[in-house]
Amino acid sequence: MNLRKRVDDLDKAASFVGNAFPRRSTSSLGPINVNFRTLELKIPPPAVAVFAAIVMWGVSRATPSWEIPALARIGVALAIAAIGVAFSVSGVIAFRRAKTTINPTTPEAASSLVSSGVYRATRNPMYVGLLLVLVAWAVFLSSGWALPGPLVFAAYIRRFQITPEERVLSALFGTEYSAYKARVRRWL
Repeated sequence: MNLRKRVDDLDKAASFVGNAFPRRSTSSLGPINVNFRTLELKIPPPAVAVFAAIVMWGVSRATPSWEIPALARIGVALAIAAIGVAFSVSGVIAFRRAKTTINPTTPEAASSLVSSGVYRATRNPMYVGLLLVLVAWAVFLSSGWALPGPLVFAAYIRRFQITPEERVLSALFGTEYSAYKARVRRWL
C-alpha cells in the first residue's frame, strides 16, 4: 500500500473536532467555491510568520500604541525573540543530526522520527519558535491590535501545517508516533 493511499485512509478515518478551520469546508460565494484543504502543507511556516509580522506592523501603524518605555519594551521583546530563535534553531539542529528533512511542505520525506533534545518538550519546536518571535514582535510594536497576530498564526499553523503533518507522520511511523504524541505536547 503506497503512502498516499495510507494517508488518504487515515484522513477519511480521522475526526478533527474543534479545529479553528473546518477540514473539508467549502465556502460558497455565489459561483465561487473555496476548499480550505488546498492550503494544507502549501505555504512554508516562515512565510506565514513573515506575512503575519507585516500585517501586525501595518495594524500597529494604523492604531494607537501603548506608552511603554523603549528600554523595557525592547528588552522584553529581545528576550522573548531569543527564546523563540533558540527553540527553532534547536529543532533544525535535531533534524540535521537525524538526517531527516526540514522542509515543512514535504513531511512524507521524513526518514526518522526525532524525539530527543528539544523534541522532548514540544513536538513542534520550530513553530513554537516562530510563534515566540511573533509575540516578541507584538511586544516591540507595543500595540494591543498587534496581539491577535500570533494567535492567528498559531491557528493557521495548527490547521494547515501541524494537522496534515501529524496525519503523514502517523502513516509513516505508526505506533511509535502515537506513543510520542501521547508523551509530548503539540506546543508546550
